[in-house]
This record gives sequence, C-alpha cells and structure tokens, in this order.
Amino acid sequence: MKRVVECVPNFSEGRRRGIIDQVVGALASVEGVRVLDVQSDADHNRSVVTMVGEPEAVEDAAFRGIERAARLIDMDQHRGEHPRMGATDVVPFVPIAGVTMAGCVEMARRLGERVGRELSIPIYLYEEAATRPERRNLADVRRGEYEGLKVEIETDPHRTPDFGPARMGKAGATAIGARSPLIAFNVYLDTDDVAIAKAIARAVRHSSGGLRYVKALGLLVEGRAQVSMNLTDYRQTPIHRVVEMIRKEAARYGVAIVSGEMVGLIPNEALVDVARFYLQLDGFSPDQILENRLAE
Repeated sequence: MKRVVECVPNFSEGRRRGIIDQVVGALASVEGVRVLDVQSDADHNRSVVTMVGEPEAVEDAAFRGIERAARLIDMDQHRGEHPRMGATDVVPFVPIAGVTMAGCVEMARRLGERVGRELSIPIYLYEEAATRPERRNLADVRRGEYEGLKVEIETDPHRTPDFGPARMGKAGATAIGARSPLIAFNVYLDTDDVAIAKAIARAVRHSSGGLRYVKALGLLVEGRAQVSMNLTDYRQTPIHRVVEMIRKEAARYGVAIVSGEMVGLIPNEALVDVARFYLQLDGFSPDQILENRLAE
C-alpha cells in the first residue's frame, strides 16, 4: 500500500504574495510532495497550506518551509486577527493511508528536534505528539501568543520548549504535532459587532461548555463578525450541528448567518453528512454519489 501523509502548515503571512509564494515554493521543491491547496487571509494575516506525499518527503518539505519562513517573516512586525506565536505557527501531520498515528508522532518529534537543533527555533509538541498532558491543546500551547511567550519562555519553567532554545528570535516558536483530520470552518454574521461573535464562539466551543470537538473564536474579518472554528472530530460533532447551534445563538442577538467558509480541504464524508441532514436523505449511501462509483 502506498504511504500517504497530509501536512497542513500554517504560516504567519497572509498579505505579501511574494513571501507566501517563496514559502510555498520551498514546500513544493521536494520531490514526491504535492501542494494541494493554499489559502491566505489578509485580516488573519495567515496562510494555510495543505500538502501530501510519502512521509519522508513531507517531513523534509515541512523543514524547508519552516526554514524559509524563518528567514522571511519577522514576528516583531506581525499583526493579525488570528492567534499566533511564530513565523511557522503550527505544523500538524495527519495519517491518510498506509501510515499510523504513531508514525506521524515519530515524524513530529523528529522534525521538532531537527528544527530546534539546526534553526534554533523553540518547538512545542502538541496533540498526539505532546510530551505533557497540558500541551495537547494547541490553544494552551499558544497562550499569550508571540508577545507573551517571548517573555515567559525565559522566565517560566512550565513554558520551556520540547526542543530548541528557551528564548525566541524574530521567527518566534512553532508547534509541531500529529492529529486526525480537522475541518477549519468559519461562519460570517450580518453584523460588525465582534462582541456578538465572541459570545457565540463561547457558547459553541467545548472549553467553555459548548459542543465537544469544537474550538472557536470570535473575530472581526472584512468588516463582519466571524465565528472562526476548528472541528477536531467531524464524525462526533458534524458541521450541520455546529451551524444550527450558531444560527440559534445568533437569533438571540437579532443577527443571522450570512455565509460559511472552508479553510483548506475537507473530507468528502463530512459534506455527505451535511447533505443527508439538510435534504433529509433517509437511507442515503455514499455509493449513490457518481464520482465515488467511478473511483471504484
């Protein structure tokens, strides 16, 4: 069986196309790696890249991307809506075919050690690759963002990185991990009141009593309030359940959903679940999708 790993590095640059192209070019320069998608957002000032390939090739490509971003992105100058702590903010490995989660954990730890040693960038391992329970959640790792971590990394022993120096240069720090497929999904509201988006995010996210497997923030993007989310297990908490809860919460404030937005790629199964729910397709099977039958 062919071995395939997905990697979705997030870089703290969403405005300067020349820099984005150089970083993506570094990823794509490795033979056997295919860049499937690049999405950049100026308000978030962030780019999310999706690439796939053999484990060894993907691991090497991730290193090259981190190296290029470190040379081109100065975190002292970075401003954006999305939380961040480094030029390469996060690098997750996702097993797709012929690779186990344990194999992706090994990749994350091996890459983290190399980046810390060769590039002198502090590395924090998260999710399945975490070495401490309190570092599984990316939000906890990224607490304080670049500005706060820059101080705490040198003064708080609990913030000592897994690899690399306990000090930050202009490239900041990077979180490297292994996880299951994740859906990055945003909902825009018909208001510019970011306080409403923050209240709705607080209601839907698991950490504050909302839906399991949902992480959410309220942001102001392109003049509209946005509920920005990561759905970490779409099988347990499907997209439509999240959307309907947001719709009900928004109605309490007299606002409505304007549109939704996918960041990066999404598993076909997740969209089938949405169609089954909204179209009330009892007994529907993915085998009824033409492209699925042709692929077989």
